[in-house]
Amino acid sequence: MMSNNTQITIDRDGKSMWGFLISELKPKGKWFTPFNVISIPIMLLGLGLIVYRFIYGIGSITNLTQDTPWGLWIGFDVVTGVAFAGGAYVLTFMVYILNIRQYQSIVRVTVLNGFLAYVFYAGALLLDLGRPWHVVNPIIGNNFGVSSVLFLVAWHFLLYMIAQLIEFSPAIAEWLGARRAHKILSGMTIAAVIFGITLSTLHQSGLGALYLMAKDKIHPLWYSEFIPIMFFVSSVFAGLSMVIFEGSISHKVFSMQINEKNHHKQNEIIRGLAKICAGTMFAYFFLKLLVFIHEQGWVLINTPMGYWFLLEMFGFVLLPMGLFFYSYRANNIPLVKFAAIVTILGVILNRLNVTIIGFKWDMAIRYIPSWMELVVTLAVIFTEIWIFRWVINRMPVLSDSPSWAKNH
Repeated sequence: MMSNNTQITIDRDGKSMWGFLISELKPKGKWFTPFNVISIPIMLLGLGLIVYRFIYGIGSITNLTQDTPWGLWIGFDVVTGVAFAGGAYVLTFMVYILNIRQYQSIVRVTVLNGFLAYVFYAGALLLDLGRPWHVVNPIIGNNFGVSSVLFLVAWHFLLYMIAQLIEFSPAIAEWLGARRAHKILSGMTIAAVIFGITLSTLHQSGLGALYLMAKDKIHPLWYSEFIPIMFFVSSVFAGLSMVIFEGSISHKVFSMQINEKNHHKQNEIIRGLAKICAGTMFAYFFLKLLVFIHEQGWVLINTPMGYWFLLEMFGFVLLPMGLFFYSYRANNIPLVKFAAIVTILGVILNRLNVTIIGFKWDMAIRYIPSWMELVVTLAVIFTEIWIFRWVINRMPVLSDSPSWAKNH
């Protein structure tokens, strides 16, 4: 038997650490699946476009201009994607702070989703910068200054990714069989969770605060001084809806890794999340209504953009809110999942309305993403899914932790 001090260098089968890691890089499962057939060509094409972009500049594959410097890669990859990663801070708050152990079994997979989302969406920022090497400027306060919102958002992103990595690190230690490291990292979890929750509340609203500077550019139905609050509140039901959606898929795809107890708890978890989504969506709808009345937006309703606003509010906020409430009361799990999909579409619509559709809506020439921007976005999403699948198939995320880890 190896001592705990040296166990990190050897896995359970007696392989060296390098041998173990190399063996883990080998693919598991079938290669010729519908997802692989669709995703691999898109990822390869996306990689080629990214290389082309870095050689010939951002204008070579995008329709961005000096008048519209932020497009799909910011509006969807970053602003929308970060909202969907909000499930991590909500669930860790409920489990570790409120001690609601009902959701314990899905904390790790949710934190993993959040961490990967932030890593890839931070990477998308590099694609969107005309001079990617200047990405350090917001972090050090150069040009913008340390009092700018961009400086705060940059540090929130950086620190929150570190916090999420610490939150997930016990699973990595269990995978490597590193008992002493696992004990140390497990002891850091609560501090990382508290720090991460604080950062999340700041940067979710901070992304909205970036658009406070664009008052004359965003349509009045989507602009208000309360955008930061709206972004924060909507990140709660956006993140939990994504947890319901992704969790339902993972529950089927990785069902062999989930023990019988957690299988039976799945429906009750989804039902509990539906209740929280219904409550936060009611708060969001009520706040939007107050802002609408305060800003006297009635004169804008009988316009094409006004009809679009009504579609968002009634079709993608009020409707799924009612579906969540009814499905919770009726214990209708399929309807909860449908409400989650509608909510996800609604959040995408809202974020794109703020960042693209309602941004400089009155210009004669509007920004429309190029097909190459769409391909790169899909390539980023598919790559994230591939890494997520790789981690799930190797680390104790959905599966049970080893017996020695439960004592830490």
